[in-house]
Amino acid sequence: MTLKKYHEKRKFDQTPEPKGQEEQGQGLLRFVVQMHQASRLHYDFRLELEGTLKSWAVPKGPSLDPEEKRLAVMVEDHPLDYRSFEGVIPKGNYGAGTVMVWDEGVYHARQTSDPAESKKILKEGLQKGHITIIVAGKKLKGEFALVKLKKGEDNAWLFLKKRDEFATNQDVTEFDRSVKSNRTLEEIARDAPQSGEVWRTKKSDPGLDLSDAPASKMLHHIRPMLATAVEKPFDRSEWIFEIKWDGYRAIAEVDSAGVRLYSRNQLSLEERFKPIVDTLQSLAHEAVLDGEVVVVDEAGKAHFQLLQNYQKTGAGQLVYYVFDLLYLDGHDLRRLPLMRRKALLQQIISNLPQVVLSDHIEEHGVAFFNLVSQRGLEGILAKDARSPYQEGQRSAYWLKVKTHLRQEAVIGGFTQPRGGRKNFGALLLGVYEGDELIYIGHTGSGFNERDLAEIRSKLEPLIQKNCPFKNRPVANAPVRWVQPELVCEVTFSEWTADGVLRHPVFVAMREDKAALSVQREKPAPQADSIKDSQEQPEPRGREESTRQTPLTGSRKGVGHKDQEDVSIDGHVLKLTNLNKVYWPREKYTKRNLISYYREIAPFILPYLKDRPQSLHRHPDGIEAESFYQKNVDHQPAWVKTIKIHSDSEKKDINFLICQDEATLVYLANLGCIELNPWSSRLGMLERPDYLVLDLDPEDISFDQVIEAAIAVRKTLEKGGVDGLCKTSGKTGLHIYVPLGARYTYDQGRQFAEIIARLVHRTLPRSTSIVRNPARRQKKVYLDFLQNRHGQTLAAPYSVRPSPGATVSTPLMWQEVKKGLDPARFTIRTLAKRLEKVGDLWRPVLGSGIDIVKCLDRLPSATED
Repeated sequence: MTLKKYHEKRKFDQTPEPKGQEEQGQGLLRFVVQMHQASRLHYDFRLELEGTLKSWAVPKGPSLDPEEKRLAVMVEDHPLDYRSFEGVIPKGNYGAGTVMVWDEGVYHARQTSDPAESKKILKEGLQKGHITIIVAGKKLKGEFALVKLKKGEDNAWLFLKKRDEFATNQDVTEFDRSVKSNRTLEEIARDAPQSGEVWRTKKSDPGLDLSDAPASKMLHHIRPMLATAVEKPFDRSEWIFEIKWDGYRAIAEVDSAGVRLYSRNQLSLEERFKPIVDTLQSLAHEAVLDGEVVVVDEAGKAHFQLLQNYQKTGAGQLVYYVFDLLYLDGHDLRRLPLMRRKALLQQIISNLPQVVLSDHIEEHGVAFFNLVSQRGLEGILAKDARSPYQEGQRSAYWLKVKTHLRQEAVIGGFTQPRGGRKNFGALLLGVYEGDELIYIGHTGSGFNERDLAEIRSKLEPLIQKNCPFKNRPVANAPVRWVQPELVCEVTFSEWTADGVLRHPVFVAMREDKAALSVQREKPAPQADSIKDSQEQPEPRGREESTRQTPLTGSRKGVGHKDQEDVSIDGHVLKLTNLNKVYWPREKYTKRNLISYYREIAPFILPYLKDRPQSLHRHPDGIEAESFYQKNVDHQPAWVKTIKIHSDSEKKDINFLICQDEATLVYLANLGCIELNPWSSRLGMLERPDYLVLDLDPEDISFDQVIEAAIAVRKTLEKGGVDGLCKTSGKTGLHIYVPLGARYTYDQGRQFAEIIARLVHRTLPRSTSIVRNPARRQKKVYLDFLQNRHGQTLAAPYSVRPSPGATVSTPLMWQEVKKGLDPARFTIRTLAKRLEKVGDLWRPVLGSGIDIVKCLDRLPSATED
């Protein structure tokens, strides 16, 4: 290529981009990565070669994860001068938008570091469609490859990281400041007029007024707000009424990294409903949407059966009916009134095919319900027009009225078929009450032959000897019991006096529902439910207080009185003893603790949700007596709990589950300085999401802990595994490895022990795997025994009851080096750090490693 195309596309009297010319650079070859907010955010990867910058547009940006393959579209050559360009391309020009120098440095061919030889190798590689390079930038380091797609367009390539010491699953695009000026894209755009330039772009639609919504990082892992069932429809002012769609509840996260579409139990729906994902790619905003994916027939009626078979048949029209907007362009909308959120939603999705606003009527619920019934639809939703979005809660702000009785049910067994029937006779059904599965009946109708075969194939690997029901049913045919993991939905005529379904008929399997979330749905009296909703406080809107906290400058302060009532997530909390000093040396109070947790709630909650908590309470601060509490009672009705049987204590324990900011503040108000969740979640309590190695020093320097952590990382990398590191908040380090709930606690612990033994073999003088402290003096204890059912460890971003109010803080691996001081991560400093680096801990909730593959690679690490 030459610069001809580059010049043809630009009007240099209207754009500040350099005109440039072809010229041979001197010395080392240089590269640059520019972050470009044009119609959509993307990254431009440019390599100096043949007198120009060879350029690729990378929509999702570079990745340091060898498992990620990023599309890179080769574009026109750019002049060498372009590598220092940072500014704003004005509207009406090609590529209009803000450009940042995101990374820069030098590079060479993998085979040689000599610039002249590299040029020859790379020129030949470009012609063949495959180059491998070593880059040395400020953000990108190590070996990368660009591979041309053989069956793709002429300009389609893949950009990927090779496995080396710089490879990690950390998202490098979270570092969003210029290496040239340390500015963000927004700051570059804002500064343009001040530096004498006349061009400027705006990220958000100027018609979108978000002044009443607090600024926020992108929201992730949303647990949908749920509706309470009521007996009959009603008319009421300041309420709206929507169709209850018969589909999959789906949350969509749309940002510069792409689109994530997932169900209410966090299952990815992206492959299953790819046309919806493709449509959402064109949304010109960062947003989090809540809605229902359905398939409608020619008459516009949704059919769940069509939805389940859509991937196989393609029959029907796939539609994402969206009814709520939780986040928009850097603003958290969850506390705004519902109608305000819907108004913004209508503005941003008005032109998207297959993504449709779920419309509503106001006030007249009875007539609307009758119309829905006549059309054979599932039911209606009634919503308080002033309501906030109460994430993860079944709220009285939202009510549902069904035209037919329906119930989700957990399959606990099946009977053997009789007569000419194949696969099974009937499914035995249950619902959860606490952690106990209660039998509610059986269904043998509603199945076709394909249903019978598919369901039997799913049940086969779950067969077990023991009955999972608390109340063992009496069946009229031989029964095979199964692990209670699968959920189905049935219609029925009524509940009997003894709590059994009358005339249940199978409707569909519900893969989007977690078994443990299935409870008996008995409609509450309509009047009581509406009364409950009226008693809940108003959502925060334009009048929200901007009082600042003493430590963080947050808009979530709790005033100055010793006792205060605050409204959070629709709940009123009475906060007490706010002026009590918890850290005597620093004079930090209980108020400071609560302010900190309110400030960082969006960061810590993903690692607390659905996880039983062991409470460690310090009601009088860190220097007074503390106590542990597992079994909770007298908690507010809105605080979620779960009963789990303890074999050691031979009784059920009522564990608290922290699902939202309100519960987080409730815990802090109890004096829970630190937060200690299980490593497994509801629905899969025997399968942890991660394993942990706790590096605990015994009378030895912290530099030795760092040495041990680096050895752990290197050992994991030899097995093809990326670990994550955080400070313990005290004297040690924690290294986590994602498991994705694929293995049992025993399997995770055994793997952790193997890693610990390999590390100890590498560092025998400074590490130990002996549990007794007396036998590991002046050594770092490689504690793999934390990986047990019910064992807890301080959550990421948790405060510790230690001098300085230190925080257990996720780290970048490049920070794990001699001189690291964990004491600098405190409730005073962490908010600023999070603004800069974001949430480094997200990969721990990923799909998890393959232990078998890792073990296959590890023997080479033990041959010394």
